[in-house]
Amino acid sequence: MGDLPEGRVNLNFVFNSGGIDFPGPFYIKTKLHKRFPPTKIYVCIIICLSTKAIHVELVSDLSYEALIAALKRFMAMRGKCSKIISDNATNFVGTKNEINRLFKLMEQQDDLFQNFLSEEEITWIHTPPRAPHHGCLWEVGVKSFKFYFKRVVSNACLTYEEFLTILIQIEGLLNCRPLTSLSSEVEDLEILTPDHF
Repeated sequence: MGDLPEGRVNLNFVFNSGGIDFPGPFYIKTKLHKRFPPTKIYVCIIICLSTKAIHVELVSDLSYEALIAALKRFMAMRGKCSKIISDNATNFVGTKNEINRLFKLMEQQDDLFQNFLSEEEITWIHTPPRAPHHGCLWEVGVKSFKFYFKRVVSNACLTYEEFLTILIQIEGLLNCRPLTSLSSEVEDLEILTPDHF
């Protein structure tokens, strides 16, 4: 068995290093046009490697523009991250290339700005091709999300607001799960969850 990634074993800030994956597609209906076919959407799941906290974003498609927008929303809520690990899906590769192109463009500016960018740069790491077991932590997050989503929604086609509401509720539920085993003491009711971080 290989070594665990550094982000899993080293003390770090929440979401400083994380894994990302896209379950889906899911289908939603629009309120204005009930006769139109359902619209395809995806869910972006970002999981913190050190605390196993989960952040869920709704995205319209699998393009790198949608992924960059999801990352901007994520960083506005949770703070900047320094390392992201993902599989080799085309939207992930496109986003990594776009971020690297932006950093190369900005590095041509003055030294002060270049130092700022080098401190804030995101390192994007891809797992080896055809090796989903390298992303076990975020694959488990996807499995947990789908477990609760299928129990609640089943085959119903939801509106955007209903889908987003269930998404946030599932995120809250997944962030309340215990990280450690329960104590055998009767008075000790406190458990450690990702929400504590």
